[in-house]
Amino acid sequence: MTRFNERTLQAVDAAAPHTAPRTAPGTEAPRHPRATLALTSAATAVALMTYTAPVVTLPDTVAALHTPASAQAWLLNGTPLGLAALLLVAGSLADDYGRRRIFLYGTLALGLTTALGGLSTSTWQFTLARIAQGAASAAILASSLGLLVAAFPSPRGRLHATGVWGAFVSGGIAVGPLVAGALPDWRVAYGVLGAAALVVAGAAVRPLTESRSPRGGRPDILGALTFGPALVALVAALTLGRDGWLRAPVGLLLAAAVVLLALFTLVERRVRTPMIDLDLLRHRRFLASSAAGLFTGLTVIGLFSFFPTVLQQALGLSAMNTAWLFLLWSGLSFAVALQAKRLAGRVAPRLQLAIGFLLHAGGALTMLGAIGAGSWARLLPGLVLGGIGSGLLNAALPLLAVESVPLARAAMGSGAQQTFRYIGSCAGVALTIALVTSSSGGLARGTDVAIVVSAALAVVGAASVLALRERA
Repeated sequence: MTRFNERTLQAVDAAAPHTAPRTAPGTEAPRHPRATLALTSAATAVALMTYTAPVVTLPDTVAALHTPASAQAWLLNGTPLGLAALLLVAGSLADDYGRRRIFLYGTLALGLTTALGGLSTSTWQFTLARIAQGAASAAILASSLGLLVAAFPSPRGRLHATGVWGAFVSGGIAVGPLVAGALPDWRVAYGVLGAAALVVAGAAVRPLTESRSPRGGRPDILGALTFGPALVALVAALTLGRDGWLRAPVGLLLAAAVVLLALFTLVERRVRTPMIDLDLLRHRRFLASSAAGLFTGLTVIGLFSFFPTVLQQALGLSAMNTAWLFLLWSGLSFAVALQAKRLAGRVAPRLQLAIGFLLHAGGALTMLGAIGAGSWARLLPGLVLGGIGSGLLNAALPLLAVESVPLARAAMGSGAQQTFRYIGSCAGVALTIALVTSSSGGLARGTDVAIVVSAALAVVGAASVLALRERA
């Protein structure tokens, strides 16, 4: 695998400014690159808005569905479960069947499943709808970067496109709670988000150009049938584990995950066109991309998915006031991610990720004691630092994902990284809820413990990506 260096890419790009990029077999020349960027970014933002909507509506949803405390993690982990189970599958299918096709199917499915979520009358119905939303979002997120790589084949264009797309990840996280908090009912919020996804799906039919991997061969169906259920079992075990890791269901699910992953490994070594090339596990850049995704989920998503619920319960903030407070974090994340492309050639993505993790750790630690003191104002410095760190992470992650694999497998690379990201988020959410709610010192003490654990894991994440630097 060729080593990526932003200076080298810019030099190559500048040296051949008039050279028309070649397209892979089975791939049309991109007709509307700017429209492709706008539509993939919009769909990604809507997907993240549906992901973060329960962050501020969880108390109302729990009350409406009569959800017991032991099942609340499922309301948050439904979408990550669908994402984790199908991101790599969706990325592989997008590369082989067509990225435009998978993107359109995913956006349409997101609209329908989000609307159905708003019609749910029980916890299990809502959870199933959230899992389906996650599966649809997987198709969008995995295929989007593949479409962008095809639409922006030059290094300079790819750097710009992935930076904008990463910023819209932060933008969706920022706007989702505001939309959900501003509307009169959580059901209405899901209806509005579902309609937004359907509008994007309709707008994307004509401008998007089909692209696919030139490798040929049949899609790895057997790999999908072993990998998807393996991750479902793993995520289910992580979610159920908060109520006791030694219980029989948790042990059986973990055992099933191990067996299925072993079968998946055997399958991938024997099929002609594997869903993921296992030789990539020998490459430090791919490992760094995967580790960065995992620790982003464990630390950033894990903590901030449940923290707004803590504010509403402990400080009595309304859903809308909580959304405005967290806009400081998510809005800064969006602004920083949008401007982070200016760091190209000066700061390597790996170093940018490490800085992002350390800023999250520092921001989290500054929030210690705020809940016990009953002061939302004490959270502000931590939200600022955490927002900057999150923006750096969201800007560097997509670029590292597509550069860690051959460009013909860009959707697979995106799917692989984000699979680890949402496995991490499921574990992080379950861990955060367990720490916050099970402390003998009450909600304030439990929140402080969760903050310290998140900061410690972020430091480990920074060390991991730095340790996985490529050898000279």
